[in-house]
Amino acid sequence: MNVLALITQGDAVTGLVAALLLLMSVASWVVIVWKAWLLRRASGDVARSTAAFWQSSAMADAQHKVAAFDREALVLPLIAATGLQAPGTLAAAGDRSQQLTRVLRDALHVVLHKLQYGQVLLATVGSTAPFVGLLGTVWGIYHALVGIAVAGQITIDKVSGPVGEALIMTAAGLAVAIPAVLAYNIFGRNISRIEAELEGFAYDLRELLLSPGGSPQTRSFDIVEVS
Repeated sequence: MNVLALITQGDAVTGLVAALLLLMSVASWVVIVWKAWLLRRASGDVARSTAAFWQSSAMADAQHKVAAFDREALVLPLIAATGLQAPGTLAAAGDRSQQLTRVLRDALHVVLHKLQYGQVLLATVGSTAPFVGLLGTVWGIYHALVGIAVAGQITIDKVSGPVGEALIMTAAGLAVAIPAVLAYNIFGRNISRIEAELEGFAYDLRELLLSPGGSPQTRSFDIVEVS
């Protein structure tokens, strides 16, 4: 008996559990495919964008070059956040170091939120799908035992069939959970690496703008020729 026949012969609870597992599987695979594509682009874009930034001769030139590589807008928000704040506001209060720390931290949080998007869904599916499948198994066994009790006969063929069909729900729950858990761990490692690169760039950018001649008013870097 196939899975479709099991679902159609089951009651409303069995159908609900199967539909929920199917929904969780589709949602997790959509996120897996999308995040794999996103992180693959982001990993290369961040490296190329930061390299283009440090090879530029001025801030305006750096923004133009970074825009050509930063397809996921992970580095540009950090550069744009270093602009001057509106005078007369609390955002412009304090020294330049405090302003840069605040705006770079806020921009970094926005960028990291983009990278982390979807991780909660993968973690939720990975942790709950086995229990959803187990619920379907328990309910299926209970339903099968009730049917056997009503029939008044207990034989191996009457027990093994319904119980085996109910255990399919446990296998389905594991089949949904395992890819989500693996993807969550792999993506988490890649996100941590990209996050470290962005944090390092934000720190270096802050130090550059605080150095003499590195204020946003000048918007230029000192070019040192190596003989």
